[in-house]
Amino acid sequence: MPSDPDNLDPDIDEAAEPFGVRIVAVRPEDAGSRIDKTLADLLPEISRARVQALIAQGHVSRDGAAISDASGKALAGDYRIEIPPPIAAEPVAEAIPLTVLYEDADLIVVDKPAGMAVHPAPGSESGTLVNALLHHAGDSLSGIGGVARPGIVHRIDKDTSGIVVVAKTDAAHHGLSALFAAHDIDRLYVALTRGAPQKAVAGTKATIEGAIGRSSADRKKMAIVRSGGRHAVTHYAVERTFGPKERPLAARVACTLETGRTHQIRVHLASVGAPCLGDPAYGSGPPAEKVRAAMVEAGLRRQALHAAVLGFRHPVTGEVLRFESPLPPDMATLERLLADL
Repeated sequence: MPSDPDNLDPDIDEAAEPFGVRIVAVRPEDAGSRIDKTLADLLPEISRARVQALIAQGHVSRDGAAISDASGKALAGDYRIEIPPPIAAEPVAEAIPLTVLYEDADLIVVDKPAGMAVHPAPGSESGTLVNALLHHAGDSLSGIGGVARPGIVHRIDKDTSGIVVVAKTDAAHHGLSALFAAHDIDRLYVALTRGAPQKAVAGTKATIEGAIGRSSADRKKMAIVRSGGRHAVTHYAVERTFGPKERPLAARVACTLETGRTHQIRVHLASVGAPCLGDPAYGSGPPAEKVRAAMVEAGLRRQALHAAVLGFRHPVTGEVLRFESPLPPDMATLERLLADL
């Protein structure tokens, strides 16, 4: 069976859209706004764009009458929303170059570039790591992950670079999944952050602990929540600060994971006042002008987060393996420029 999504790596949106029939009651006091906005507000697990698509496809009705205009005003009454189940498309092998750090008969370890999704998903149907691996390894990838995700044991976000291990056999898949479930994996991420964690200087080590769940304000984002979230722990070390020591403009922060939740590092670092530079979701404000200029010069167009170390015991041979990946050019150049602040 597929590995437990709760044990997958943190920097990917794990949530799958629910399907089935939803009945939404719009109260008189909620009427008057656009239908798509009203229904999306009442169904936070469905995006406004998805509501618009469902209306266009004839899947939304009010009191038995189909809704055809997403921009029309919502009226009081019961709205029926039919959400069809997703159809998994079979990925196609694509001749995409891969940086292979290790490969044997059971597994393959690759250094994934930023901008490459791990597996096909809406908006990223091709050009993914799975597409590349199907060309590289043929049909030897483990089938446990299903048609769309063969061999995938853990994932990192599309715009996070770094090391990923993929299973080529079912035995390796089961073994790797067990290691991730037991948190018996050595994982270190390097982040370049806006400012430094609260009251931190170079050499500071600390732990962030806070349950992570869907943001009540924006379902596409995660947040530290008081209830309903999943336990999450990130240990971090401030390796270097940039700019004035008393008030750093940026920092290099190494994060090790005790758990692996969706967007864990990005959410946790933002919670202590040091979001990843370039993070479109959790940046919560622009960096200093000099830092922005350095980001432009370095060509950073994504969150400055890199999966730099992955270590584990080979699930079949028992050999201890450890892999390291240097910062990719955009982050390496940015760090060099920040050092001159």
